[in-house]
Amino acid sequence: MMKKTIFIKIILLLMGFNLIAQVRTIKLDYNQVSGNLNTMFKECIGAGRANEGLRADWQQQLALVKKECDFKYIRMHGLLTDDMAVYRVNSKGEAEYNYQYVDVLYDYILSIGMKPFVELGFMPSALASGDKTVFWWKGNITPPKDYDKWGELIQNLTEHFTERYGSEEVKTWYFEVWNEPNLKDGFWSGTQEEYFKLYDYAVRAVKRVNALYKVGGPATAGNAWVSETIEYCDTNNTPIDFISTHDYGVKHGYLDETGTSGTILNKDEWSVSGKVINSRKQITESTKPELELHYTEWSSSYTPSDPIHDSYHQAAYILEKVKQVGNAANSMSYWVFTDIFEEAGPRFKPFHGGFGLLNMQGIKKPSYFAYHFLNKLGNIELKNNDKRSWASKNSKGSLQLLMWDFTNTHPGDSVLNQTYYIKDLPSKPKGHVKVEISDIPKGKYYLKTYKIGYKVNDAYATYLSMNKPNQLTKQQVETIKEQNNGAPISVESITINKARSFIKELEINENDVFLLTLEK
Repeated sequence: MMKKTIFIKIILLLMGFNLIAQVRTIKLDYNQVSGNLNTMFKECIGAGRANEGLRADWQQQLALVKKECDFKYIRMHGLLTDDMAVYRVNSKGEAEYNYQYVDVLYDYILSIGMKPFVELGFMPSALASGDKTVFWWKGNITPPKDYDKWGELIQNLTEHFTERYGSEEVKTWYFEVWNEPNLKDGFWSGTQEEYFKLYDYAVRAVKRVNALYKVGGPATAGNAWVSETIEYCDTNNTPIDFISTHDYGVKHGYLDETGTSGTILNKDEWSVSGKVINSRKQITESTKPELELHYTEWSSSYTPSDPIHDSYHQAAYILEKVKQVGNAANSMSYWVFTDIFEEAGPRFKPFHGGFGLLNMQGIKKPSYFAYHFLNKLGNIELKNNDKRSWASKNSKGSLQLLMWDFTNTHPGDSVLNQTYYIKDLPSKPKGHVKVEISDIPKGKYYLKTYKIGYKVNDAYATYLSMNKPNQLTKQQVETIKEQNNGAPISVESITINKARSFIKELEINENDVFLLTLEK
């Protein structure tokens, strides 16, 4: 009998079951605070290209994301490309400027309480030195054929913003010069030296309008050119107000519109976050240690054809990386808010591994709920030794605890994301979490418990259960939305007595996310 029991235990262990229940304890004191909650995670969000922002469905989705996740800024490519009709040359060889499309876009962004993080690019064809382009929508990636005219365009654009929105408003914006110029023939056909020249002309053009307008760069892929940019600006007395760069959590390569080359989630515990911390270190040790640091793109993967973006694993991944970054960055702009995103052209499937928090039909992915739950945190952070949670309270006396497990279940270098994350991937148990909160003001509270995990606010799992149709009917869209609507999984009425303490135990699985709120 004993041999049989041992044999069963061995089999269970081999199947991944932990026979000794792990207990993770989170101890908090209502009166022990660490200060204001750092909300750099919602300072900025990405979008594909400016012209997509003229679509009604794009605007409707952005309004929803603003309401429920409260991002402050939005950044996108293609503000100056031909489909925005910004620049042309007339028969006399004179430059003509037109901002009708830009005005419609920026008016809308400001109307919903957001601000533009202005990416200056790509090159209008009438000003371009060549015909190299990127993406289905053909953003021109060549240097200007006349740098003076490039500077005049940027100055005219900045003057227009000032006239339309006022200098006090524009002072709160950020102007970022280009996108990923270190990707030779990806986003910039010129050299590093030519990029710095492009930057110099652009920043001086903006500063001629108002010296207090914030300009920066180099907006590089893979954390590149941070020290070089600061050195260039220092040597040439070129203004710079912030450093921006990008990072993604997969191995090999940077630009892959279709995902056909394959991606592999990095097993390094400090992927992405470690690079952010190092970029901050480079700034701190430079001649300009007070520069702001903005990661104007980041995610688990750099391709809009990576199924990890649709997976429930993505929610825990986001929270893990943001928590690890801490205060090293002034913003971490998740790339992007919607699958209305056409770098590789219009997409033909409702779940195709798109970058978005929302799919094309506005279905909320697990990643969406990660940011929605973050936005439910109070403005005061409680002291907390648990590295995978935030605890907070607000002025109304309500408490919030956002906690998660992060387990990188990717099998390793022999398997691509594109074949792994499209599968049904049940999560394994990780034991119990015991929450103990002391010194809570006595009274009656509602305890609401929210969750993200396998088949909980997991739209892709619902889509899988429908046998992955290439097109969704209206009813199927509504069904997926209803089954993944972010509502609490439980609501309880509790009383905090004279002991003024609260204890709650939860079973937690791999990559589960829980939000507990105690509301008076």
